[in-house]
Amino acid sequence: MRTDVIIDQAEVERRTIRKSDWVPCNSAFIDCRTPGSDRKENYAFIGAGVSQNASQVVNLTENHGFNTGAAGMPNGISNNLHLHFTAEVFINLGGEFRLRWGVDGKQGEYISTDGDIISIPTWIFRGFTNEGPDEGILYTVLGRDAPGGIIWGPSVLKEAESYGLHLTADNQLIDTVAGDVVPENVPLITPMQQRYIDELTDYSVEELRTRVVQTGDRVYSRNAVLCAALPGGGGELSLVIGYGMTQDRRQVPRIHEPHSFNVAWIRAAAGEGLLRHRHDRTQAILVKSGRWEITLNGHPATTVELGPADSFSVPEGSWREFRCVEAGETGSGELLVINGGDDRVYLDWAPEVVEAARQADWMIDPNGYLAPVGVMVTATEDD
Repeated sequence: MRTDVIIDQAEVERRTIRKSDWVPCNSAFIDCRTPGSDRKENYAFIGAGVSQNASQVVNLTENHGFNTGAAGMPNGISNNLHLHFTAEVFINLGGEFRLRWGVDGKQGEYISTDGDIISIPTWIFRGFTNEGPDEGILYTVLGRDAPGGIIWGPSVLKEAESYGLHLTADNQLIDTVAGDVVPENVPLITPMQQRYIDELTDYSVEELRTRVVQTGDRVYSRNAVLCAALPGGGGELSLVIGYGMTQDRRQVPRIHEPHSFNVAWIRAAAGEGLLRHRHDRTQAILVKSGRWEITLNGHPATTVELGPADSFSVPEGSWREFRCVEAGETGSGELLVINGGDDRVYLDWAPEVVEAARQADWMIDPNGYLAPVGVMVTATEDD
């Protein structure tokens, strides 16, 4: 029997990251003076990510097994070509971005629009430009607690040096224009050698497209979780990366490759969502549309209401319930759920949910999937 994890209101507030809490850093990376890249705003929400500026504000510092953040750029501003060692996933929160990849950015391009989720392969150079409205935002999820920094394209490093910017081997940005002194005991990062660049994997436009989940690509299950047939439990789940929390044995994600986290959409009409459950993984939720009420604990409960672009880190092992209180323009609210780990997330449902589902002829089979009670009672004594 698990011990209940009780979350007080102060802890709820500490784990809530509202859009109004976002703190931009305009000099997070070595290209911060490069014309066309000098008005980027970098945000770090959960974990420090790959920022190269020690003054970067991080809203929530404890390890989750992944990092979340965002890139905000006015129209025409670019994030220059760079390479990541762990997963980098973009969630387009509105706007139009041209993504390009390859060491010269000419291997391929993709135009991202509102609602896209894009998983960029590790160990390839990538960059992006905002070609839409100034308020366009790419929310980001990076794999692992320590993503290991990034490698900049050779041309990016050379141009940055002409503006007095250098990067040390321990990932610290040195700004000689601002008075920083290049350290004598720490080597500076130099451009990747051509022989290593030649060994990087090529990706065609068609191959990259398999790592994109557009709004029209989403496949929702109406029977993804035990509470689906119960009043208030009618949230639908669409898998994006990994199998995550689904209890629908037929549901398959578009992207299977391990990321150190899984990602799924939940949509629900007003008054619907996911009833009380818990699990032992780290979890971050992000509101895409509508307004959502997150309820923790049992009775008495602790609640927080979230709007678009607000996010919340759900404590491991705590009881939680998600309810859409105000639908978006499509008639449903949309919630993005990120869970730590690469394997399935096994849910523990509150006793009242288990009993009500049983009365509706549903239970969970020994493999963690939905099954009719009428079948299971004839197959096993452990019903």
